[in-house]
Amino acid sequence: MKISVAVLFGGKSVEHEVSVISAVQAMASMDRSKYDVVPVYITKNNEMWHSDRLTDIAAYTDIPTLLETCRRVEFRVAGDRTFLTTTGQGLFAKKQTWLIDVAFPIVHGTNVEDGALQGFLETVNLPYVGPNVLGSAVGMDKFVMKVMLDRGGFPTVPGLRFTTADWESDAIVAQVEAAMEYPVIVKPVNLGSSVGIGRAADAEQLRRCCDDAFAFARHVIVETAVPNLREINCSVIGDEEQAEASECEEPVMSEAILSYADKYVSGGKASGKSSGGKASKAGMASLKRLIPAPIGPEQREQVRALAVDAFRFLDLNGVTRVDFLMDGVTGQVWINEVNTIPGSLAFYLWEPVGLAYPQLLDRLIQLALKRARQDADRTYAFDTNILAGASLGPKGGKTGR
Repeated sequence: MKISVAVLFGGKSVEHEVSVISAVQAMASMDRSKYDVVPVYITKNNEMWHSDRLTDIAAYTDIPTLLETCRRVEFRVAGDRTFLTTTGQGLFAKKQTWLIDVAFPIVHGTNVEDGALQGFLETVNLPYVGPNVLGSAVGMDKFVMKVMLDRGGFPTVPGLRFTTADWESDAIVAQVEAAMEYPVIVKPVNLGSSVGIGRAADAEQLRRCCDDAFAFARHVIVETAVPNLREINCSVIGDEEQAEASECEEPVMSEAILSYADKYVSGGKASGKSSGGKASKAGMASLKRLIPAPIGPEQREQVRALAVDAFRFLDLNGVTRVDFLMDGVTGQVWINEVNTIPGSLAFYLWEPVGLAYPQLLDRLIQLALKRARQDADRTYAFDTNILAGASLGPKGGKTGR
């Protein structure tokens, strides 16, 4: 019997379009002899829609027209099972229902990758691919993640966090200049895909970069820029019991920092064995990259070991991509961030080590079902008769706690 997989993508996020690309890629690679794939597109207003047309990337050139061919859906719990059902649309519309075995969120950014969607899936009792609520939230907040990794003894670059309430430019500039030297990197705390990131070489540029970053998020982080910068990335797959690292890559940057355009608009082809193609279809796979990364064997193993250790320390699950910063002269490395649901699911880093995309997707679904089995063995109720004798009294007295 096939496993029914609800693939969730889109959402209220600045990385909405990137999520669509990643999800369509994955759905095209899923083994249909094993899985019944049920696409669930989440609009930027958080409405959920279903249609088989959602697997066609060409259909997204006109989303309003696409949605006219789709139906609104919602998740419903019935006993120990979870269903996806169409909502009422038209007096004579026939209702459709799918029994869902596992959800596969292929989402990027705030409101979806940050634990919000994962929490929703928990409430509808649906096993899901990827990290749990806490792991997702920590992975999305670059400053919280930095604090956690620092506590764990992992190498990270110094950084300061500011909120919109702190946004008095002279005060922020003074704090930054007291703590670090220019140039610095400014970025929203909870965004990915290089959205809102800037590099400042002086106070004027710092103010401008903060303006840009605060347009996307309530919190920003300012970090020391790594000299002679090279970026080295490595993916990890697994769970708390067992995890392994992929091949390493070095993205090719057109500027001092890797930009959104580098990742998704350049249309360049990847080197090595990874897939390339047009950005509109290939997502992160279209980024110009060197695979394997041109680093020595000792550095390669250092990066791969750090990636696995960080994955397990942060209690992650599924597939992630750990991004490193490297001083190209000294070879010193720092963990930059951990992408809990990486663009294109980082499949291009697994193909060079012999794990084809359909096999990668199999592994991810099996990890989700494994966690669900483990969670089913835990106790979520505590026998008590507290309600039998509860009384608030005529004026609503307290029960005590």
